[in-house]
Amino acid sequence: MAFGAVITAPDGTRQLLSQVCPDQGCNNEAELRALMAVLQTLLGLQARRLAIFTDSSVLVEQLAPSPRPTRPIVRLADLFDQARAMLAEFEHVQLRWIPRHRNTEADALARAALLQP
Repeated sequence: MAFGAVITAPDGTRQLLSQVCPDQGCNNEAELRALMAVLQTLLGLQARRLAIFTDSSVLVEQLAPSPRPTRPIVRLADLFDQARAMLAEFEHVQLRWIPRHRNTEADALARAALLQP
């Protein structure tokens, strides 16, 4: 299991994340770990306002404010709680779903991480 992410600053500079996860897991866990790595990086950069784009509808359903609560994924509940705590550190967060074909760079970074020795 691996993840990839692209961080783009307001001035257009980009930071790429490509990492193998130490544990085995599902695609939802990989997406969640990618988000947490991005949030950790952005906290270190003292970012305050975020726009997060993900092709994971599960991530958006579980983390975006909603009038209808989504049933939690029990196996990932602790990780989702950690992600919520990290998101709360920011002044403003916009979490949006995008189609997979608009997320090819992050997918390529995840695949590249799996090919590393």
